[in-house]
Amino acid sequence: MAANEKAQAKTEQAKGKIKEAAGRTTGNDRLTAEGRTDQAKGDAREAKEKAKDVFDQ
Repeated sequence: MAANEKAQAKTEQAKGKIKEAAGRTTGNDRLTAEGRTDQAKGDAREAKEKAKDVFDQ
């Protein structure tokens, strides 16, 4: 289960980076903000999984 969550975190981060870049390219502030939000969600999910790994050992 943890590997799946980690993969989702990486996917969310990548999706966010793509959205942010697309928003910057097109001048769409909303899309840029959505991209940053997606990246933050991915970062939070990754941090949660790392914390779980530390406490599970």
